Amino acid sequence: MAKRAAEDDEQTSPQALKAGERPVADDGVAEGEDFEDEFEDEYDSEDDDEVIEAGVDGRPDDEREAEERASGAMDVDRETFIPGRHKLDAGQTLAPDLSTYEMLHTLEPTWPCLSFDIVKDSLGDNRKSYPATVYAVGGTQAEGARARENQIMVMKLSGLSRNDQAGNMDSDDEDDDEETTDPILETKSIPLTSTTNRIRAHQSPQASSSAPPTTITAAMQESGDVLIHDVTPYLTAFDAPGYQVPTTASKPLCTIHAHKRNEGYALDWSPMVPSGKLLTGDSAGKIFATTRTEGGGFVTDTSAYTGHTGSVEELQWSPNERNVFASASSDGTVKVWDARSKSRKHAISVKVSESDANVLSWSHQTPHLLASGHDDGTWSVWDLRQWKSPDTAATSKPVANFNFHREQITSLEWHPTDDSIVSVCAGDNTLTLWDLAVELDDEESRYTADVKDVPPQLLFVHYMEQVKEAHWHPQIPGTVMATGGSGFGVFKTISV
Repeated sequence: MAKRAAEDDEQTSPQALKAGERPVADDGVAEGEDFEDEFEDEYDSEDDDEVIEAGVDGRPDDEREAEERASGAMDVDRETFIPGRHKLDAGQTLAPDLSTYEMLHTLEPTWPCLSFDIVKDSLGDNRKSYPATVYAVGGTQAEGARARENQIMVMKLSGLSRNDQAGNMDSDDEDDDEETTDPILETKSIPLTSTTNRIRAHQSPQASSSAPPTTITAAMQESGDVLIHDVTPYLTAFDAPGYQVPTTASKPLCTIHAHKRNEGYALDWSPMVPSGKLLTGDSAGKIFATTRTEGGGFVTDTSAYTGHTGSVEELQWSPNERNVFASASSDGTVKVWDARSKSRKHAISVKVSESDANVLSWSHQTPHLLASGHDDGTWSVWDLRQWKSPDTAATSKPVANFNFHREQITSLEWHPTDDSIVSVCAGDNTLTLWDLAVELDDEESRYTADVKDVPPQLLFVHYMEQVKEAHWHPQIPGTVMATGGSGFGVFKTISV
């Protein structure tokens, strides 16, 4: 996975050409002469029975085009530009079509983040009013010589206004009380000395109505350590005037040393264990489980889950089975595990790609669907009902497979409430949204909006420099937050 920081490109839009006015002659038409309209669509030939279609210059189109080809006239390329598929010429930049975004904001921190996670808040579910507010955590990637400037950023993004150029916005939909404001990024930092490869947040239920839920983070470091912090005080400080974050808050609740010096990217909290249960995987192919105790401490099982012959790139707990998880590896396999297994061996193994299997996402709405993203730019959807036994799993085929992207898949995630919508990030600087409910038609499967080789399930293409990771906001329907080389982006399209 690339870790280079991106340079911002200034976005410019082409200047519109002004149409010239047709000159008007002062002289009138002499008596006895017919008025001749040089822009008439048709004219009569010498043979009164033949009508010839006139072109833009008064000649038939076929005749004029043949003459242009013969003289070597340049053909105009009218091919639709697809980010990630086509390259810009020198001096060209891409500008978003604002009519396709209900909301679009970019925010740039001091250092880019390879990974982040959205934190659920107390502002309510199914929010549709603007300006919007988002809370999140991220881990930075500072330049090598300035590694001691790394940090965990606890963030509040506010003032995220609706885009008034959105194509689906009617005057009746506008809220008279909505304010148009500039986006604000507030951050509070926890100092680190290493790049964060992956960070994930976990929230425990409120102990009482007067106390906020406890939010903890696990950050997998480039050094191989995994740091667990309680970020609740930092989140509280955003909205409680006068509140002081305790000086001890920056100290980790726990540091997991089980991976030794082996770094990794695989990290996931169980959604079925409210107190907190964490999986971590490393480049040596080992997976460790860490559980929070009743006293608030953490215990790591030193007996690793083994079976991958390459780096463990992704881990995902099952959304509905407490002891089941899946892993993806650079060995090209996805494996399914029973966390209770005393042998610490996988139950199922499937070869999902001839290249690295980089990322996974387990559908929370339809738990038998699992998506995998690969280093060759492909991604697939698997029906786990075909993985009932090692034999059936070994011969199973994906229920859907897409090869639209030309670079490695770096992130993918199912929509939290719609089991047909998936977001996909790739190394071609694009974040795409897909609707798997769109059915293939043999005659039309090769074309979308008359564009060749674009699957009909592709809903939207969002351009973002060196995009690494994206997440759906669980409380603001259709809103996506992403991180890339140039910072963070928060957007909502008119398509979802």
